[in-house]
Amino acid sequence: MKTTILQKCKTMLTYCGTLAKWMLVGALIGSVGGVIGSLFHMGVDFATELRLANPWVLYLMPAGGLLIVALYKLTKTEGKGTNAIIESVHFGKNVPAILVPVIFLSTVITHLVGGSAGREGAALQIGGGIGHEAGKLLRMGEKELPLATLCGMAGVFSALFGTPLTATVFALEVISVGVLYYAGLVPCITAAMMGYVVSRLMGVPPTRFRGVPIPRLDPVTMLRVTALAALAAVVSILFVRALHLTEKGADRYLKSPWLRIIAGSAVLIVLSLLTGGDYNGAGMDVIRQAMAGDADALAWVWKILFTAVTIGVGFKGGEVVPSFFVGATFGCVAGGLIGLSPGFGAALGLIAVFCGAVNCPLASIALSMELFGGKGLLYFAMTCAVSYALSGYCGLYSSQTILYSKLRAEYINMRTKE
Repeated sequence: MKTTILQKCKTMLTYCGTLAKWMLVGALIGSVGGVIGSLFHMGVDFATELRLANPWVLYLMPAGGLLIVALYKLTKTEGKGTNAIIESVHFGKNVPAILVPVIFLSTVITHLVGGSAGREGAALQIGGGIGHEAGKLLRMGEKELPLATLCGMAGVFSALFGTPLTATVFALEVISVGVLYYAGLVPCITAAMMGYVVSRLMGVPPTRFRGVPIPRLDPVTMLRVTALAALAAVVSILFVRALHLTEKGADRYLKSPWLRIIAGSAVLIVLSLLTGGDYNGAGMDVIRQAMAGDADALAWVWKILFTAVTIGVGFKGGEVVPSFFVGATFGCVAGGLIGLSPGFGAALGLIAVFCGAVNCPLASIALSMELFGGKGLLYFAMTCAVSYALSGYCGLYSSQTILYSKLRAEYINMRTKE
């Protein structure tokens, strides 16, 4: 009897000790990630403001591109990106510490010269690098190091977007679709909350879209929402395929990374002059216009083209904010055509294209709550379900693993298709 009681006490102490350990680790990594993520946010904003105030900076795009290629050559981090972070969680591969400052500087340069890219790709790489290095400094074992990497991803993502719940679920869900690393729930949500708190203290505003008209729940509107989600799933496939095909085509026909980025810069400069610069940078202003019900009919097509060329030829940044742009502008136009208010269609399109591109339906539902509030949650949940199911096995990250079929209860364990 006494032995049983002692065993239960020891077990309880083990659980409490583990909980305290991971909360401390999560808080530490999240705090560091919050500071670096906030500085990164400020750097990208400063670069964007500088470019907008000085339009001639666009013509420095070839020089900026060559500088990015040189940075990766000198630091021997060529080919290292978000996929490397995912592989470090999957297989315990090492993440070069130098990747953190390299992706930081490269993404800021991309935004400065007008490349069409977001921030989350850098957030995952910076955060993953911070978490991985922190785990090594804390002498964590091979089973614990991946959780530290996930903490870093959640902390920096949360700092950049001000969405701690989405950051937590996204970090846990994006690695292996169909299975969540529940052991990482406590450390990741702790890191995400710390990253969010630090970013707010440093003056980084959270991403929010308030005032979007959400209709009352009724069957006819739900059918229209389902139809829009199905169309947005197709758009997410086009977006993903365009990025991968452009990158492969550039690698195949322009072997030299120096020549590749110069040629891509020339194309982007010409396209920018033709379109007036609406598709350079992240495009948050255009996304907000779409939420207000105003978007050009082909804006989403232009953004796919700009982003595919930017990422494909070697500029750095993320694909998530461009997916927001593509989804919001497409949803604004398509929603109006099928009987939804354009602003509501933009909100649905944003969530649907994001979900289809990253294969993370739970994170997408969380994102809808944090960006738009809890109203209309069932509409957004249906949107995520339909987009996830119809987007097939395409995905932005080729190292992402889909463990279970989208069509039946079957274990498939396959990589996403490019």
